[in-house]
Amino acid sequence: MRDNIFRPVDFWKSAMTTLPDGAFFDLLRSIFGNVKTPYNKQKLINDLAIFLTREEIQKTISGYIDESDARVIAAIAALREPAPGELESFFAGELSYADLHDILLNLEERFIIYRFKEEGTSRIALNPALAQVLAPFIADSSLLFPSAVAAAGEATALASALAPAGSASPVPAVLNGRVLAGLLSFVAEEDLFFKAEGVIRKKILENAAVVFSGVDFENLIGGLHVLGLFRIEGDALIPDYQHFTDFSFLSVQDRMEYCAAGIYCFRNDKGVFSPAASHLARNRVRSVAEFLHRFLEFIGQEKLFPAKTLRRYGSILELSDLMIRGQINFDILFDSCVKTGLLTAHGDNYQRPSAPDTSVTPDDTAPALAMDTPFSCILYPEIAFADALALAAFFSLREAGAAVRFELTRESVVRGFDRGITAETMIDMLNRLSNNRLSETLVWTLQDWEKRYGEISLRKGVVLRLSEERRYLAGAEPVAGLIRETLAPGVYLLSISDTHAAAEALEKAGVDIIANPGTIGDGEKFAIGSEWFGLNLHVPSDLRHTYFPPLETAPVFPPPQPDLPAAKPENSKAFSADVLKDRFRSVLGKMRLSKEERDELSARIERRLVLNETQLEGASVRYEKLEARGLDYVGKAAIAKQAIASKSLVEVLWNQGGKTPNRVFGIPAALEKSEGESILVLNPLPGESVDGEEANGETIRVPLGKISLLRRIKKSIFGE
Repeated sequence: MRDNIFRPVDFWKSAMTTLPDGAFFDLLRSIFGNVKTPYNKQKLINDLAIFLTREEIQKTISGYIDESDARVIAAIAALREPAPGELESFFAGELSYADLHDILLNLEERFIIYRFKEEGTSRIALNPALAQVLAPFIADSSLLFPSAVAAAGEATALASALAPAGSASPVPAVLNGRVLAGLLSFVAEEDLFFKAEGVIRKKILENAAVVFSGVDFENLIGGLHVLGLFRIEGDALIPDYQHFTDFSFLSVQDRMEYCAAGIYCFRNDKGVFSPAASHLARNRVRSVAEFLHRFLEFIGQEKLFPAKTLRRYGSILELSDLMIRGQINFDILFDSCVKTGLLTAHGDNYQRPSAPDTSVTPDDTAPALAMDTPFSCILYPEIAFADALALAAFFSLREAGAAVRFELTRESVVRGFDRGITAETMIDMLNRLSNNRLSETLVWTLQDWEKRYGEISLRKGVVLRLSEERRYLAGAEPVAGLIRETLAPGVYLLSISDTHAAAEALEKAGVDIIANPGTIGDGEKFAIGSEWFGLNLHVPSDLRHTYFPPLETAPVFPPPQPDLPAAKPENSKAFSADVLKDRFRSVLGKMRLSKEERDELSARIERRLVLNETQLEGASVRYEKLEARGLDYVGKAAIAKQAIASKSLVEVLWNQGGKTPNRVFGIPAALEKSEGESILVLNPLPGESVDGEEANGETIRVPLGKISLLRRIKKSIFGE
């Protein structure tokens, strides 16, 4: 995408020289009257440039620009010399192909836009000779991106007014740092997560539906897997604690943008779990996250944007990113943003939630959780993400919706011991986060579980270690039958390779707490109190953001344009479109002309092609009939033949007995005779319909006598 909106004036002059001679001289005659021969094409273009830069002419051109013109001008500037197809896509759902074509042709005839070819592609650009006139329309982003401003507390009421009848009420965002920690705890406790071929087990989904109230569990898990926070090993889903650690160093905004990007990529890939998904998608996720970061910069905190506006802005932003150009599915992207709290939906309108007040100094002494029972706690929204993750390493999740509730169980605490977290660390952390509101029962229980944990353990290999007071188990079945060799007093090598089988044997012997640190790899230990989570300790900068780089703040659209004039000509009422037309109609009324000449000049006034009175008084008129109505059978036949010869677009209006007439745009293919009647054979444009049914590209045959309006729409003056 080009950085500047306008090319040099000489570039526009060069494009004008490529006009077909017929179109070129028709344009010049409309300005200067008859062109004397011999002529110099370059001199005529220079004279045209001088004419267009006259102050009075520029005021007239500016006064003629209506809302439709302004939107198209702003879009051409925003898209930076778009191809016609790009402009059609941009206005899809708002302007039909025919309506857009008509506006573009009119802007060409008024010298506001021009076309040129670059690397074989036709492009539309704004006339640099009129930069001063066009500047205010380019700078007004509301032309392309309409929004509604809502005062504090009034967003819901305003959204209701903007939303269509029957639309859904706002859905609260549920994903946050506490829910992410809950997902970590939930997944860590499930040994078997998938059935065959990456399908989540029914039991897992049923449990998740109860625990994660209102959370789109499957898509959230899929998104976190794409991010690499979880990995697939066989039928298990394994948390990657190193990646979770790196994730905690991001800002809340960046973290949610990565989550939204992960969810988007997972859903865009049809929600398929694959062991290689996170590795293959890493660059794509980063590209989507960066795109989303720039996209959200556009949205103000107090504004509501229709989905159409956001799609429009997104399509412009896509053009600047080769990695994702033309690939973004905005419906999925918006929904992913809603699920992560980046956007709030109000019907078909979206709002970015207000940012927290950073001017308020957080109270470090305030509790981050409440111990609602001796063994359970509710996490406050203010809790740091790193602390919530640390709790997830030795707590079991009980609830994760509007509130997030954790519970200490023997199994969850043993899981924490397996990851190298001591009882002392757990107690210190809970005292800090609760403002020393732990019960003595909890402290005693944690210390007792740690003592018992140290008495019996399983090692890879498989090695069984028994404390002195538990060595009697080595002589009791079923443990005795598993011992292959005594390695040292209380240390035994077992005859099996599966630690789960050894654990079952010990449970049958009456053991309820079994240390099994060998099941956790060195890279998976949750080293609370170390430099990773630190608990307020210093974290070396070179250890941060190794996997999730922070997203850089990008310029907000539109960027400053060094070649864009800021001044706007001050137009008085004398230069309003209606006053100008009335003035020129008055001049035309006093002129002695034939009917055809008067009709042609009147049409030029209505199309806003007349910029001063001399264009009427010295006009070189070549009448061209573009439309015929009703009983003008000869006129309709002539226009049909012209359109067939030039392959021009036509507008056809006819009635087949219904109350509403059919209106179709298409390219005429032939004029055939059938039983003494002429039949117009028409190839309709995509999306056109007849009697309420889409034509689907099928040829339409309409008797010429039934057509109430046949209008030929001229091609671009640049011959395209």
